[in-house]
Amino acid sequence: MATLGIPQNTIEVLQKYNFNFQKKFGQNFLIDTHVLEKIIEESGITKDDFVLEIGPGIGTMTQYLCENAREVAAVEIDKNLIPILADTLSAYDNVEVINDDILKVDIASLAKEKNVNFMFEASVGGGIPIIRPLNSCLTADEIEEITDIVNGTTNYMMTEMSEKGADFDEVLKDAQAKGYAEKDPTADIEGYDACRKIAILTSLVCGQQVDFEDIHTEGITHISATDIKYAKAMGRAIKLLATSKKTDGGYVAMVAPFLLPKEHPLYNVNGVFNAIFVRGNVLGDAMFYGSGAGKLPTASAVVADVVEMAKNLDKNIPVEWSSKKLELVDYRSAKNRFFVRVSGTDKASVEKIFGNVDYIDAQGVTGELGFVTEEMTEEALENKKAAYGEVLNVIRVA
Repeated sequence: MATLGIPQNTIEVLQKYNFNFQKKFGQNFLIDTHVLEKIIEESGITKDDFVLEIGPGIGTMTQYLCENAREVAAVEIDKNLIPILADTLSAYDNVEVINDDILKVDIASLAKEKNVNFMFEASVGGGIPIIRPLNSCLTADEIEEITDIVNGTTNYMMTEMSEKGADFDEVLKDAQAKGYAEKDPTADIEGYDACRKIAILTSLVCGQQVDFEDIHTEGITHISATDIKYAKAMGRAIKLLATSKKTDGGYVAMVAPFLLPKEHPLYNVNGVFNAIFVRGNVLGDAMFYGSGAGKLPTASAVVADVVEMAKNLDKNIPVEWSSKKLELVDYRSAKNRFFVRVSGTDKASVEKIFGNVDYIDAQGVTGELGFVTEEMTEEALENKKAAYGEVLNVIRVA
């Protein structure tokens, strides 16, 4: 078992509710803070067992596992550590070190081959149950769309900017001070975290490997207090969305800020909360909403996986996720309306390039024009931006 987040939080939940778990599931989930020794001692790992360890930073724990298990597969993304690991683990012939990103390793097939289970509920949405519903409850549906808010840091920042009219840098410092943003917030504010999560969800619904590098990704660093003023003038809210939609040609995925109307199901998802909107061809629309971050919500999801594994010892629960790569549809073919801000106040020049537009008047904003275009492809919008020149910002309109 590899825990996501801080292991002590999972330990806290298991220790608090261990008696109830024993009554419900007949298993004793004994946890101790001496993690290395206790994982071996209390898990009952023997020479009959195959163990998967997920880095970053494999090494010492791997040696413990090699001493006690029949076979160990250790995934380490940092290629610079591989030579060191080769030396550290040279005495063991029962370990395979896989140097790759965990999202690119066919762990589902590996788990099936070894008749064990690989579960990762906390990887998307923290405490929100979404992986298991997609893998089991919604198998009758063809999922046509997943649109979600799955990064609590950026959602908190967008909420604060909207409610307080503060600028990006000010809100980021506030998020860091409150522990919602990392010291290096790049993965969150540039959209990389949300990108990996929509890659996981898309892989599950289509049954093939979706590489996150193939997903067009934009963060929130270009969103300003001026953009918030325009959003309020339109009666909309700016949210960082991760989307995946099935089209005639296949799936198109994207991470980017969107202007949402009040009737949109994700409009009122504020603060550090997460939500995942799913549209199926049989079910229709469904929403999964809750705490997407925090030590106990995440630990809740991890413990749920541990319990599920305990209920299915020596039985593999299939995960429909093959290693065959899914080629995504080029996002530039996707159609949207766009909110555009340009320098100057020459409406004739705007209409010559962008065609029919709806102008937005935002209180206190001068020396520029803000407008919403008609629906067009991403590629067409890029061409119009290049032709116009002085474009200050563009946000998609849902």
